[in-house]
Amino acid sequence: MKELNSIQVELKANKSQTNKFGGYKYRSLEDINEAVKPLLAEHSCCLVLSDTIELVGDRHYVKATATITNAEGVAVSVTAFAREPFSKKGMDDAQITGSTSSYARKYALNGLFAIDDTKDADSMDNTKHVTAKKLFKTKEERNTYISGIVTGLQENEPSVVQELWRELSKEQQQDLWSEFGSNQQTAIRASLV
Repeated sequence: MKELNSIQVELKANKSQTNKFGGYKYRSLEDINEAVKPLLAEHSCCLVLSDTIELVGDRHYVKATATITNAEGVAVSVTAFAREPFSKKGMDDAQITGSTSSYARKYALNGLFAIDDTKDADSMDNTKHVTAKKLFKTKEERNTYISGIVTGLQENEPSVVQELWRELSKEQQQDLWSEFGSNQQTAIRASLV
């Protein structure tokens, strides 16, 4: 579908939100929707987002599907999954499902529109001999990631942990890994599933 390719090239969905725990920038589902709507109109396409709930073992997952359809009726769909936490401080069951749905839909749109939530290769140090000092711009930046991940774990917010972890390069992830205890490492792994 040529329209999808054009939208992928033209789409600029900036990270305009700031996480209150970690202080990092991210883009929300609403940011992506607002950025893509004019391009959908320009290319005579329609976007539909839908969810289903799937039980895997004893855990509920939201399966989000993003489908773009052009004027000729040609459609392309992408799905993404997000796991509902057993509980989330300050949220009732409907709010938990809603936030999980938003998260899954965001990643379905990321897949459909080729939005990369990792750091750009140009912003990373790609030399072979990387030292810990060069992995982060400042010690404060490194500590912000650590505290953001720990807060996400403590607040039972796997989406926060996942978002932060995916922003890191492999080298940065390896550098930070030793800062976490075995229980935290297990929780991080679980958040990335």
